[in-house]
Amino acid sequence: MGDVLAGIHATWEFDTNSVLIRYERGIRTPKLFQSLRERRIPYAALSSVTLTPGKRGTVVLRAVPRAGADPLVEAASGQLKEGCDPYRLVVPAEREVLAEYYADELRALLDPASDEPADRFLVAAPEAPMNFKAYDGRAGFDGERVSFRWSWTGASSTKWKAGDQTFKVSELAGIVWRSPEALDGYLRLLPRAAAPGDHRTGGSLGDLHGPEGCGSAGGGPADGVPAAAPVTRAADQDPAAVLFGLGYGPVHESLPFAAAVLESVRRTQPAPAVSAPALVTAGRRDPADIAERIHHLGELHRAGLVTDAEYTAKKAQLLAEL
Repeated sequence: MGDVLAGIHATWEFDTNSVLIRYERGIRTPKLFQSLRERRIPYAALSSVTLTPGKRGTVVLRAVPRAGADPLVEAASGQLKEGCDPYRLVVPAEREVLAEYYADELRALLDPASDEPADRFLVAAPEAPMNFKAYDGRAGFDGERVSFRWSWTGASSTKWKAGDQTFKVSELAGIVWRSPEALDGYLRLLPRAAAPGDHRTGGSLGDLHGPEGCGSAGGGPADGVPAAAPVTRAADQDPAAVLFGLGYGPVHESLPFAAAVLESVRRTQPAPAVSAPALVTAGRRDPADIAERIHHLGELHRAGLVTDAEYTAKKAQLLAEL
């Protein structure tokens, strides 16, 4: 599309195969957005697009990601507050017509398989290295290994006895991120039950455990990947987990960290024997649909929301699709 839609806290720039979301750095901008800075979302990673009334004279344009397409969304597992949803753009109500236009354009570009889960991550994860301070230690990730360094003031005696931990992502099956805004937030690594050898300092793999009853943000085991063992200890007693607390492991630090680890873990697992989804290419559209879009474009032009040059270029693009 080559167009831009500016909203509150973010701007969406539409390209041929993706939308680039740039987040503001203002004092009122959610810290998670500031941490993410910008994200490129392929249209193939979206399942649907909605436009709904917002609060205090706004409308909300939301691109709904496909299940399994974004490691950040997978790690969050539905725990993000509405205001911290990175796929949500709040637009002043006076720009509703323009927002509706872009919503229609996005819907026309969705992948034919958009209602099906993605078989791989289509959105890039935050880049390593990164680290954050948890309640009972400090977590670090260099792209290949996750390290936990315990704090003498917060770590349990069990963790102190186990010693500082280092985990290779190639020996993990997934992660569980429980938001620090919950009463018992934590980040737990899920080792492969059958992974060989001693992969950390201070103990053997047999001492570690996998997902709790709530399930793993990393999903089920991939084909040929050993499942994580059942959990038998609480997070404060598990050397494969760090605890969150007030001011420790905040969302804008721990969630991108969890997403980066999850993406690296998935990358080390055997890929399923299916072909990758093809990029969406614009085919010929129904003439009635083209006429309706040109009429809509004319309304935006008359309202002063689209310049003469933009109107001419977009109209020519639509006519070329007949």
